[in-house]
Amino acid sequence: MNLIRTEYNGLVCAEAESDDRVIIDAQSALDLLMSAKYELGTKNILISKRLVAEDFFILSTGLAGEVLQKLINYGGRIAIYGDYSRYTSKPLKDFIFESNKGRDVFFAATRDEALDMLCKQV
Repeated sequence: MNLIRTEYNGLVCAEAESDDRVIIDAQSALDLLMSAKYELGTKNILISKRLVAEDFFILSTGLAGEVLQKLINYGGRIAIYGDYSRYTSKPLKDFIFESNKGRDVFFAATRDEALDMLCKQV
């Protein structure tokens, strides 16, 4: 995995790049956050949906809650971008909608939209 430093609206974000999934459980999410903190000095994570385990998007597995709780407990913020149109789960759609109203977790269709959401000046 590589972390790319991206600066937008005066905030630094760590963008994860990899050929493999990066977030597969809570520990891997914490590892990503700590790498971003120590390598790039940020707790803002920008990541493609394809780098996140598919179970994350099946809320009944509990993976999303576990991962996001771990990130938030350690002060992390994350924006995940990609195509969510194939998901028909109302709970997932509601979860995405509510997350996007907050300040720590965002879901967006495109990288640019995710970056904008993550780096809004609050």
